[in-house]
Amino acid sequence: MIRRLKLIRNIGQFDSVSSASEIELGRLVLIYGENGRGKTTLVAILRSLQSGDPALIMERRRLSSNHDPHVVLECGDDDPTTVIFENGKWNHLLPDLLIFDDLFIEQNIYSGLSVEAEHRKNLHEVVLGAQGVTLNRRIQELVRRVEEHNRVLREKAQAIPEQARHGLSVDEFCALEARPNIEQEIKETERSLAAAKEKEAVRKTPGFERLNLPAFDLEEIDQILKADLPSLDMAAVEKVQRHLAALGPGGEQWLNEGMKLLRASDSGTSETVCPFCAQDLSGSPLIAHYRAYFSETYANLKRRIKAALDKVERTHGGSAAAAFERSVRLAVERRQFWSRFCDVPEFEFDTAQIVRDWNAARNAVAEALRKKQAAPLEPMSIDGAVLAAVEAYEQHRQRIADLSDSLMQAKEDIEIVKEQAAGADLSAIKQNLARLRAIQLRHSPEIASLCDEYLAEKRAKAQTEERREQAKAELEKYKTSVFPRYETSVNLYLQRFSAGFRLNSVTSIATRGGPACTYNVLINNTPVSITGAATPGQPSFRNTLSAGDRNTLALAFFLASLDQDPDLANKIVVIDDPISSLDEHRALTTVQQVRRLAERAKQVIVLSHDKRFLGRVWEGADSTIRTALEIVRAENGSTIRAWNVAEDSITEHDRRDEQLRRFLEVGEGDPREIARSIRPHLEAYLRVAYPEHFPPGSMLGQFVGLCRQRVNSPGEILDDAAIQELDELKEYANRFHHDTNPAWETEHINDAELKSFVERTLRFIRR
Repeated sequence: MIRRLKLIRNIGQFDSVSSASEIELGRLVLIYGENGRGKTTLVAILRSLQSGDPALIMERRRLSSNHDPHVVLECGDDDPTTVIFENGKWNHLLPDLLIFDDLFIEQNIYSGLSVEAEHRKNLHEVVLGAQGVTLNRRIQELVRRVEEHNRVLREKAQAIPEQARHGLSVDEFCALEARPNIEQEIKETERSLAAAKEKEAVRKTPGFERLNLPAFDLEEIDQILKADLPSLDMAAVEKVQRHLAALGPGGEQWLNEGMKLLRASDSGTSETVCPFCAQDLSGSPLIAHYRAYFSETYANLKRRIKAALDKVERTHGGSAAAAFERSVRLAVERRQFWSRFCDVPEFEFDTAQIVRDWNAARNAVAEALRKKQAAPLEPMSIDGAVLAAVEAYEQHRQRIADLSDSLMQAKEDIEIVKEQAAGADLSAIKQNLARLRAIQLRHSPEIASLCDEYLAEKRAKAQTEERREQAKAELEKYKTSVFPRYETSVNLYLQRFSAGFRLNSVTSIATRGGPACTYNVLINNTPVSITGAATPGQPSFRNTLSAGDRNTLALAFFLASLDQDPDLANKIVVIDDPISSLDEHRALTTVQQVRRLAERAKQVIVLSHDKRFLGRVWEGADSTIRTALEIVRAENGSTIRAWNVAEDSITEHDRRDEQLRRFLEVGEGDPREIARSIRPHLEAYLRVAYPEHFPPGSMLGQFVGLCRQRVNSPGEILDDAAIQELDELKEYANRFHHDTNPAWETEHINDAELKSFVERTLRFIRR
């Protein structure tokens, strides 16, 4: 069911309406609105929600809006769903909506004053209801499918080439046995033929060479980066390094070269002299540290670092990348050649990306070694950036290695092709290929499927024809009960509406456009056919039914169709202005039918411009299931809000009664207005209590006289006491009306006297 009207924006009179978003709708929803306020727009939204047709909403786009229509509803029972119309479509539909409005009448019953063929065709579906429509549509679909079977069979027979059948009929050809592995045999023979035709090229073209990408020895590089000189005293190292830092860039290399120039003094002692100034250095505390710092172990470490760096540049730099790209291009060319004669794995590499990742890995490793070269004694390790670069390259290297293994396997097949091509007999291969293709004709992918589809289509046609006959029998059986039952239901509603006509001969007929419903309107036991054009001077649908009769008939058709719906308890029924052109007594019957319907359907939504009609529905409905809304003007558009039906349903009689009681109980009210209210209050009561004796326009004096005439007779209206009381009340009340007292505006009012007559008036209408 529809739980809430969350938002209606840019549609008809609705600019941006969310005022009803918090009002929960019950099983019976009454919506009041003056004509032109938006009721029809609301019904169009619900019809679009039922059918999914966006045009029903888009064509009502608000003229002053620059934006498309937008609707948000809350639908469902225990677990409500937000249903949205946006960008010209619904996110969810409610197909279980049944709508009675002008469009229903125009599509299914009549248009203007005529019942056309399309109306009768659509009414046929209305009469059949969901079950019958499903059966009828199934038959139409099966008929269409049989015709389609015949067409497809002709096409499939023609699609099997006559030359392929070798004189056999289609059925004989389709019965030929299949040969296993025929496609593979043909493929291999075609390759052999191609290799034989290019025998010399096959002989000269080599197979594949292995593709390789060199690896980075991260373990060795990591050992070099971590290496230091543990034999050096760390205090001495720190002193030397502080001194080196003071010397600036190149200081370490300069000192290393200087240590090589140290020589013993001329005296032959073990003392050392400075190679620059010839001073004795034996007393220098740094010389011993320098000797250890620039020892052979240190030199070896530097050589290891340089060797590792040279290896990286030699293995991964220079022309290595270009050589790899050339080897890939050569492999691609050879694959293009050999794939015509044997199975060769497909491959595709972005060599440019591989080289980029390769260079990135090389540069990252080389940079790490250069940092070590600049500070040999500082222990280092491979950082995350280097590892990531090498890992990216390693993925490429692994793919190349896997491909190389596959190509090496294909190399064996290539050698077989070379051997077979060398000794091939071209003529014999052609004959063998022709033989295999002849066997394939029946069971080739194309012709085999055509033959199989041809046979399957014949079987399907027979099955469809059987289902069609079964469905026809089922529908005929259904029609024999549903059309008479529908006619009875419609006539029952016409009787309740006190219509002066009935229907007969409600039957299904076959027409060129499909099955249709026909019926006669029975007036004074004279049938009036709805088919054909009206003959001047002769009764017809156009001239025998009034506007009210036609609307009554349409409503009866709709209500009868609901009676035939076995799933009505799960349907939402929408009724728009059902009492248009109806008489008062028919409006009352409509009220009663709406109340009954609210007890049977999942939800009933009634829209009307008649407050009195909706008020009657409200009064007799279960208060736990009813909700009332009203569409009212808001600036230059409309909005939706809760409707206080009780307040709008209060009559003048109710107001006068309340006015008199308030005066009697608490003395409230203008005494002259109270006195003037007594007579109309009595008259209103008498019109309801004695409608046949006190019709509209009657006078109290005439009624009193009539009552006195009938005292003690079979037609007695009031007894003597009641007549006397009414006469005295009349006499007092007449003092305050211009038609019975010229001085009514200045008539003196005594409060006690007025209170007494008010009390007597209220007592009289309760008798």
